[in-house]
Amino acid sequence: MSSPASPFVVTDGRHFRLHRMDPRGSSHLSLSKEEAAAQLPDAVARLAALQEKLYAHSRWGVLLIFQAMDAAGKDSVIKHVLSGVNPQGCQVAAFKVPSSEELNHDFLWRTTARLPERGRIGVFNRSYYEEVLVARVHPELLDNQKLPAELVTAQIWKERFEDIAAFERHLARSGFVIRKFFLNVSKEEQRQRFLKRLEEPAKRWKFSLGDVRERERWDDYMRAYEDMIRHTSSPDAPWIVVPADRKWFAHHVVAAAVIEALEQLDLKLPTMRAPQRRDLERAKGELERQAPKRS
Repeated sequence: MSSPASPFVVTDGRHFRLHRMDPRGSSHLSLSKEEAAAQLPDAVARLAALQEKLYAHSRWGVLLIFQAMDAAGKDSVIKHVLSGVNPQGCQVAAFKVPSSEELNHDFLWRTTARLPERGRIGVFNRSYYEEVLVARVHPELLDNQKLPAELVTAQIWKERFEDIAAFERHLARSGFVIRKFFLNVSKEEQRQRFLKRLEEPAKRWKFSLGDVRERERWDDYMRAYEDMIRHTSSPDAPWIVVPADRKWFAHHVVAAAVIEALEQLDLKLPTMRAPQRRDLERAKGELERQAPKRS
């Protein structure tokens, strides 16, 4: 039986076309919002149990990357899907405008320093992919990166795709499982969510005038996302193009994809060797002897 995420997984992007992916698509599933809500606690519990095994096994690491247009629901997905994971075994990093220190290094430097340790799930809310998305739509940002002029050519995006693919291949060969999620929200749904932010005092802080200005470059962003997915999808680091117009469905797809990735590792708790078992029995005996005597 295929995973609910399967129709949205891109492992070979050569023929990928973003316009074929419906932001409200779920036709392969007969699932209602109420059913998805009822299933989510079980998915969260399964993920928490798998994360405990990942932590105890301490050989694999997991990197989850989330990319999307503003208001697509990245924060919501991370909050709901990972709500049951032990914070000790999860590392979340949000990448915003690069600092001056970060701009003095190569474009992979700031994210490399935040990669998860073995046994942990790392979450990137935006990532090095910003350097082939925002920087591509706004190429003037390359000036801030202090690159030698002769390196800023028409080939720079192709070269960055190659660098990213090589980096992710290196991570996979080093024992890190990578799943990349593009939350595919429609322009109209984004507009409605922006209006909702403006209407709700608790959400107004999330809004800025720059968000509206970026909508004017929507088509440029969609072309950049399509090219990104076409050039950086691989079996070891697939993109999952998540229909994001309905948040409940996005949660369902992301949870299924993460659970499937962890289950494929066949994680097991460490086995106890004979000396360890003897030590445990000795410790148990000591603790039992320390019990207060009843009067």
